[in-house]
Amino acid sequence: MNETDWRFKVAHREAWIGVGLAVFNFIWWFGFAYGMGSRPVEDYSYIFGLPDWFFYSCVVGFVLIAALVIVTVKIFFVEVPFEEEEDRK
Repeated sequence: MNETDWRFKVAHREAWIGVGLAVFNFIWWFGFAYGMGSRPVEDYSYIFGLPDWFFYSCVVGFVLIAALVIVTVKIFFVEVPFEEEEDRK
């Protein structure tokens, strides 16, 4: 198997999609956790008994990322055979 094999292109594309999802997850989490969580405790509002920054960063973030991963895998990822194709001469 060489690096011009189509499976390498598929694997690289899917890896970059995974990196993009991970970066989006971190930005979402960091933005809500440190953006809203840096206020004084007296200013927190609560959702289902959780501070709003925690609810949005961890609970909503988890649900959103899980849904994005499922949709991304179903739409953009393709099944790739693991067996090497034999060269026919």
